[in-house]
Amino acid sequence: MSSDTRSDSPVALVTGAGRGIGEAAAVDLSAAGYRIALTSRSRDQLEAVAAQCAGETLVIPGDITDPGFPDALVGQITDTWGRLDVLVANAGSGTSAPLTRTTDEQWQSMLDLNLTSVFRCVRAAARVMTAQHSGAIVIVASIAGRVGEPYISAYTASKHGVLGLMRSAAAELVGKGVRVNAVCPGYVDTPMTDSTVASVSQTTGRDPDEVRQTLADKQAHGKLITPGEVSDAIAMCVRNGGLNAQAITIDGGTIQA
Repeated sequence: MSSDTRSDSPVALVTGAGRGIGEAAAVDLSAAGYRIALTSRSRDQLEAVAAQCAGETLVIPGDITDPGFPDALVGQITDTWGRLDVLVANAGSGTSAPLTRTTDEQWQSMLDLNLTSVFRCVRAAARVMTAQHSGAIVIVASIAGRVGEPYISAYTASKHGVLGLMRSAAAELVGKGVRVNAVCPGYVDTPMTDSTVASVSQTTGRDPDEVRQTLADKQAHGKLITPGEVSDAIAMCVRNGGLNAQAITIDGGTIQA
């Protein structure tokens, strides 16, 4: 754990913080004055992100799908710093298969990581934040939570589910000083998209650059979204006290809301 003198600074927890959107969110919130708790499976990745942060950090590697881990995670943060002001629930992954070849294991994996683990993190954070009567929760969802697309039925179902969780939690917690929002990016230039490109290329024999451009073209402006663009939207959800129960789409204008 790195430290500085900002012992009264607010505290943010970022899940899936080892790379991509989580990395960008952690670094940006740190620059804005937050003490940052980072979690993902890889300690090495977390340590590298912590080194980029401007202030205090707490590195807590673990498996977010372990039923007991979210409560233990939040408990370690409050034991260390005494509070929790922001949760960025970013940990997630995707899988692709035709509906008729999507296995029970693929389906369950998407629900466990993209929905159930988020629920447990939100529940654990809400217990602390409602006691403080203050807090902001931001869930990283996806445009797959807004519309359906072929070959990602399990992923799409999990992301639709997490938007339902966001809306219900926001309605319940707003009177207790806690806001809950979501961001819904399109295809983002992250290692997760790199994996998608590699998988599609291997399956179809298409050139990886061609596959990447196909994914970029799914955004109206023809580009992959950057992690920083998603992080900017997360920061807006954190700082704007008037935002609650919103799913903010970041896809270059493909989906008009």
